[in-house]
Amino acid sequence: MSMYGIFNLVIFAALLSFLFQLSKRELGLSRRVLIGLMLGSIFGFYLQLVVGYTAEATTETLEWTNVVANIYVNLLRMIIIPLVLITMMASVLKVEEIKSLGKIGGSVVGFLVVTTMIAAVIGIIMASLFGLNAGDLASGARELARAEVLESRLTTDRSISQLLIASVPSNIFADMAESRATSIIAVAVFGMIIGIAALLVSKEDAEHGARIKSFVDTTQAVIMRLVKLVIGLTPYGVLALMTRVIATTDGGAIITLIGFVVASYIAITIMFMIHGLIIAMVGVNVREYFQKVWPVLTFAFATRSSAATIPLTIRAQIEELNVPAPIANISASFGATIGQNGCAGIYPAMLAVMVAPTMGVDLDFGFISSLLVVIAIGSFGIAGVGGGATNAALVVLPAVGFPVTVAALLISIEPLIDMARTALNVNGAITTGILTNRFIGATEEDAAPMVAAQSLQEN
Repeated sequence: MSMYGIFNLVIFAALLSFLFQLSKRELGLSRRVLIGLMLGSIFGFYLQLVVGYTAEATTETLEWTNVVANIYVNLLRMIIIPLVLITMMASVLKVEEIKSLGKIGGSVVGFLVVTTMIAAVIGIIMASLFGLNAGDLASGARELARAEVLESRLTTDRSISQLLIASVPSNIFADMAESRATSIIAVAVFGMIIGIAALLVSKEDAEHGARIKSFVDTTQAVIMRLVKLVIGLTPYGVLALMTRVIATTDGGAIITLIGFVVASYIAITIMFMIHGLIIAMVGVNVREYFQKVWPVLTFAFATRSSAATIPLTIRAQIEELNVPAPIANISASFGATIGQNGCAGIYPAMLAVMVAPTMGVDLDFGFISSLLVVIAIGSFGIAGVGGGATNAALVVLPAVGFPVTVAALLISIEPLIDMARTALNVNGAITTGILTNRFIGATEEDAAPMVAAQSLQEN
């Protein structure tokens, strides 16, 4: 390793040490995460602008900063499956009536899809206002080669019936290894089924029920303690992740496609504001809400992975927002692969609007309506990892008869925009948990007088 690379690693180690000292001063996690994000951004800009975007010293530095970044992400991914499985089982055991699970699941999916369609409308409006046109993007040999690769990735089995089938695991061990895009939903469904079986056994045999409850409660306590340990490492992980993101972002590509970048961030900001308006309408203090979910959104921003953020999403809903565990678990798990507002809503809508003029398609009511339907259906099963937006584009564009070349042209700036899109996806899942909690609570309150009245009539 060069002396310059060693010098950079000394700086990085000093930044890690500084964050550790802040933790000893009992500074709040959200503030330490923000400081880690700022330090990572500054260090990343230093590597790109001072050391050099393609310099050997930068490559050597990132090789070791990525050790911290990748270990942290791996730790989070490690706990996703056991967390989803055990918390889903615990949630079912805490639900008094099995039919309530169907109500919760239906509400979560409904809210996710509706907010994704709203996000798509925002994307359509912003692409139109900025006059974005795929014909203005230069396509060379590299971009055409990317387009060929994307064409080979086109997914043909995307019907609702096939997605419903895919959500039920045929091999739970394969899904626990996350072998499919729908693995997280499959594990959540398996956890619900096991929970239902355990609930029925508990009702049949009180002794078995006590042992089951004790086992699940103990296991959940251990898993949640593990989650807390890993989340405590977030400031260090965010520091390393932001260093990589900023240092490896192609500045030239950003300048070339600045219009799309700006339009995307404005659309994402507007959708965040709509989320705030929605939760304000159900009586939540918006300022306090964003203060509580800031560490979660920051991690999603840095990792570009809704799936990796699931543990934080569940924890924030339960501990910070007082959302019941069953709703928090289902909204976080489903929100990582269904109805992603940023990746499956805004992005494919903007691309479709950009391509439409080059295909001689008018942006009339009929086209927009069909596009929204395709986006709503296509939002099911999109993997909650980096690159999920490209997968969504591979579903939506061919479905409306458009080529996927434009997605290849934008890959170079994907990481920059995908950070904000992922944060929006996660915020959509949390918003859905709050809405579902309010909706289920209101429904139960409305039903209570009716049940009481029926009871009086029977007596």
